[in-house]
Amino acid sequence: MLASTGMTRMLRPAPPTPPPSAGRLRPATGPRTGARSGALARLRLLAWPLYLAALLWYLRAYGLPYTNDLVFLWLMGALVAAGVHSGHGARGFLLVLRDWVPVMAVVWTYSLLRGYGAHTPWGPYLWPQQRFDEVLGLGETLTVRLQHGLYTPGSPQWWDYAAVTVYMSHFFAVFVLLAVLWRRRHDRFRHLLTCYLVLTFAGFATYILYPAVPPWLSSQEGHLPELTRVVSDVLTESGLPRAASVFENGSQFANDVAAMPSLHSAYPAMLLFFFWPTAARWVRVLLVAYPLAMTFALVYGAEHYLLDVFVGWAYAAAAVYGVRWLRERRRTRSLAASRTAGAIPAEAMAVPAEAGAVPTEAGAGAGATASTGTLER
Repeated sequence: MLASTGMTRMLRPAPPTPPPSAGRLRPATGPRTGARSGALARLRLLAWPLYLAALLWYLRAYGLPYTNDLVFLWLMGALVAAGVHSGHGARGFLLVLRDWVPVMAVVWTYSLLRGYGAHTPWGPYLWPQQRFDEVLGLGETLTVRLQHGLYTPGSPQWWDYAAVTVYMSHFFAVFVLLAVLWRRRHDRFRHLLTCYLVLTFAGFATYILYPAVPPWLSSQEGHLPELTRVVSDVLTESGLPRAASVFENGSQFANDVAAMPSLHSAYPAMLLFFFWPTAARWVRVLLVAYPLAMTFALVYGAEHYLLDVFVGWAYAAAAVYGVRWLRERRRTRSLAASRTAGAIPAEAMAVPAEAGAVPTEAGAGAGATASTGTLER
């Protein structure tokens, strides 16, 4: 019960200070009596235990769901469980479907199209990114230096498991944060989702225009000394089962030359740029540490060159600040139109669109703001 209550608290609606949002599940109100009340009470108590039991069974039977479609399905299940536990039935389920099924459709479309980048009539390209890393590594790529100094094939160390954990977070970190924002700040959910989709499809376009060879493939082709794909090797040594995905694990959808830019590095950088203006100090430490840890995991694991990582960071910055600029421009035009019509909403003039702070009620005192979630002051 303590675990289920804690999960619902994380996914509970934001305090009622912000303006109501179409995607937010506000606490259910209204008296319920008789048999219906008893049935709903039992359903609320069973929502999280049933979900957690199903998830544990799945993990034991099929392993970690680290592909987009499976992560989406389990996140949707968590949101439905949170809605039921909070007193919402069909309405909560329909809101989850309304906002998340289109997102799943877009990500699945990307997964299906991604493999076409491996069949372009040009490339794949290797030497620009390898030469760049050799310059930074003083004649030898950093991947070769790191693996020869730290990795022992068949005998993973703690840092290998740490690198694999960071690498695997790519498959769920953004979606978990989107789920939290969906419940607590639906406007921020839409904003982050827009950044994610822009960044993802910008990466896909680049995979087609510039198919790039990763270090592990360069090693197999004899352009680098022998390297190991650390993530695959450690997971195999650990004996952990891994759930298959029809959308992402089929050979027709694979793309071994989708390395430039590195979306593994771009998504942590996107979170850094997105949350930085409103994040608490300790959260900013995590926001900086995550991209750096992912960079180590990618370069050490022979998944990406440093140039792939740097380009991923540049794409993330362009996506976040580009979307933010467009939103500000749209807001400015909306305010100008309202000013022309002689009706400017007071709250729109009082709070910047991306300030991250929640408007206070009249008379609350200067500087008083409400909490906007676990990632914000």
